[in-house]
Amino acid sequence: MQHDAPASLLSPRTGILIAMIAFAVGMRLVNFFVPGALPNFTPVEAIALFGGAYFADRRLAFIVPLIGMAIADAIIGVNLSDENIGFWYRSAPAVYACIALTVLGGLQLRNRVDVTRVFGYSFASAVLFFVVTNFAVWLFAAGPAGDACVRGLMPCYVAAIPFFSGTLVGTLVWSAVLFGGFELLRRRWPALQLANA
Repeated sequence: MQHDAPASLLSPRTGILIAMIAFAVGMRLVNFFVPGALPNFTPVEAIALFGGAYFADRRLAFIVPLIGMAIADAIIGVNLSDENIGFWYRSAPAVYACIALTVLGGLQLRNRVDVTRVFGYSFASAVLFFVVTNFAVWLFAAGPAGDACVRGLMPCYVAAIPFFSGTLVGTLVWSAVLFGGFELLRRRWPALQLANA
């Protein structure tokens, strides 16, 4: 088991982790604004897992993903129609709760990152996101929630199944990019391997 030496908040490792999360947040915006993009193919849960797994400072593990997503949401929010904006913000607490819970999952990956665990935690976080956020959609059945969510919770979940594929694939792909990319960087630059963020 690897035990990294403590480092300051301004270490090269911290900078790389923040830059990688910022890049992934930027790609969330690209997914939202590019016509024809796969719905829900976002790095939201992957960012949270990644932050939890690699930031030594637990505060940063929560703060960086949450602030990154809040910035992206603010940009998305100003581009939503009046009809959708209220619904968007009513469901936001469920989204942010999922991010925080996924960071907790990422904390369990510390010094235990391998392909099987990252895949398992990524899959579980995508399922968690689906269950919690669609419960919120049903609870606030309005706006884009559609008739299915007005009829009941189970019809709401069934109507959301087509969107789950984007969430799952996005989480798995972005987890591979973030975790795999950082592991490759750590092998190439010893400062990233020996110093914690």
